[in-house]
Parts: sequence; structure tokens; C-alpha cells
Amino acid sequence: MQIGIVGLGRMGANIARRLMRHGHDCVVFDADLQASLTLGKEGATSAAALQDLVRRLKPPRVVWLMLPAGDVTAKAVEELSKLLAADDTIIDGGNSFWKDDIPRAKALRPRGIHYLDVGTSGGVWGLERGYCLMIGGESQVVERLDTIFRALAPGAGEIVPTPGREGHDPRPGKGYLHAGPNGAGHFVKMIHNGIEYGLMQAYAEGFDILKHAGDEALPTEHRLTLNLADIAETWRRGSVITSWLLDLTAAALAEEGDLASYSGHVADSGEGRWTVMAAVEEAVPADVLSAALYTRFRSRQEHTFAEKILSAMRKGFGGHQEPKA
Repeated sequence: MQIGIVGLGRMGANIARRLMRHGHDCVVFDADLQASLTLGKEGATSAAALQDLVRRLKPPRVVWLMLPAGDVTAKAVEELSKLLAADDTIIDGGNSFWKDDIPRAKALRPRGIHYLDVGTSGGVWGLERGYCLMIGGESQVVERLDTIFRALAPGAGEIVPTPGREGHDPRPGKGYLHAGPNGAGHFVKMIHNGIEYGLMQAYAEGFDILKHAGDEALPTEHRLTLNLADIAETWRRGSVITSWLLDLTAAALAEEGDLASYSGHVADSGEGRWTVMAAVEEAVPADVLSAALYTRFRSRQEHTFAEKILSAMRKGFGGHQEPKA
């Protein structure tokens, strides 16, 4: 299938590469022309502008946006709405606020242009591991573009199917989900990232406690000198807290046990805030997720080893470069 990819950053470029590996024809554009030309050398068709990209696509066109949430994405959707025609589709694969998806889809509907919001998880590792996809939009459009989502998703892999899922939608077992109408995809991804904050904070605090087990303030007989890299490596095998985040933590500690090059200044992507906002609107207690968000705010004023662990995980899965120490 032919598809346009707009935004060739850490994830956008690899989304194009993964689709090409599966035989799809990608027309690509980025404000940085060099990024487009690089993908062109790898088999994609480079476009010089959005107008050029649309011109090179055959109807019904599909354009996947992988852009920063907010004004950048809004501007691209608005410009594409004037270039595309009935039965074309815009896919927002970035981290847009889910409530923005609803008016965008509504505005495109009179022109016959379809809109899908696709929460995309996988970071810089998605090219090899695949991307977990959470899709919002019209069922018939999602089904028509299934070959794209199936190519990007990780597939079943070696994960054993959950008992009792016989007869259910097989797509979640392959790493992608039609979550519901417009907004549902980004809503599910928002909560996914909120949970991610909480999991990361739990690991960070746990390793901080382990690190300080030998502090001089403790009674001599209670002091423990622990090898954090070895502990992380051990927990990766058979432990109930095994996860990809633990894998990334173990790799960071193996490379630099004290994480001295990390400042501990931890940014937030916005989705943690939106998750807490949703919890307030729904009157749902979210103690852990709220505390994890506030810790990121605090990290910009004072830094602990826990925050360095958070920085290391963010760099590991998303290539996020925190300020250096």
C-alpha cells in the first residue's frame, strides 16, 4: 500500500523504514529536507513540501503525521484538509491530546476526509520490535488500512496468548487495537503513558533505596554495599517485576553504575498531566500517577539518584536527551 509519512524524527523515520521493509510504498516529507533525502536513498520517495507529497500519492490517499502535539500538528491537519479529497485519510500517530481529535475529525467529515488518531508506542526501538498501536476512528477505515497497522505492530511473537481470549478480536494479540471512535486511540495512549510514569517512578525509587543502603547515617551493622547493575540483571530473569523498563535500567547501570553523566532533570511529555486531568474529571483516585508526575516537576529543582534512573529509562526507550550533569 502507498502511504505518505510527514515528520521524520526519532519515530517517524523508523515507521517509514518498517513499512518499507514490509513492502509498502512510502512518500516522505520533513521540514528538514535532509531527513527526506536520507529516506529517499533507502527507497522512499522524497517530497519537498506537503503539496508535493499529496501530488505523489494515488487516491484514496493516506497521510500519516508523526509531529509534535499542538500547533504543529493542527497546522498540518489544516493544510492537508485543503489538499486532500473525499475518501482520503489523515492519521495522527503523534501524542496529540485526545480531545483535539474530536473537533478535527468533525471538521474533516463534511469534505469526506477520514481521520484516525493512533497512539503509537515503541520509541526508538520500534523499527525492530514493532509499534504497539491504539487506534481511534471509523471501523471501516481502520479495517481498510489494516495492512499498514499489521506491518507496524510487533505481531504475536513469543508471548503466550492470554487464556480465555478465544473468539475475541485477534488484533490485540498482535499488538494493535481499534479502541473506539475518534479520540479513543489517543485517550488509551495517554493512560498508557500515565501508567508508564508510575512504573518508572517505582523502579527509580526502589533503586534509590538500594543505592543508599550503605549510607553512613545507618548503623554500621545495617549498612549494605549493593551492586545495582547485578541486582537489575538478576531481576530481569524470573522476577515478577520483569519488564522492558527494567531491561533499559539494567543496560544503563551496566554501562555507568553511578549514572554520573545524567543530571536527573526529567521532562514530561504532557500525557502524564493529561492523565491526571482525566482522573480529576472522572473523580478517579490516581495517587501513584499523580505523585509520579509531581516528582518530575520536582526533579527540575533538585536531583536525586532516582531521577537519574528516570533519565536513563527515558533515553533508553525514547532517545530523550536530558540535560547532562
